[in-house]
Amino acid sequence: MNALFKALNDPTRRAILELLREGPRTAGDIAEAFHFSKPTISHHLDLLRQADLVTSDKQGQFVTYTLNMTVFDEIIGWMMQFKNSSDTTTT
Repeated sequence: MNALFKALNDPTRRAILELLREGPRTAGDIAEAFHFSKPTISHHLDLLRQADLVTSDKQGQFVTYTLNMTVFDEIIGWMMQFKNSSDTTTT
């Protein structure tokens, strides 16, 4: 969970996730959307991958990144337990 929240804490990484919401992108495509060096984008992508928020698929010299929706579903489920428990405590 710590890696997950660390990854989500950065606005650049959140912007990368929003970009990937439109569909899979290569690392080069992602880098072109930002005004950072490729190594900086690579670092952000690595942190997102470590948090399992994205998956990567290397084909030849290209690496394609995709959102890992399973993790998002797990996060939502985890957070909803707090809403559900607060609903029962306020009634």
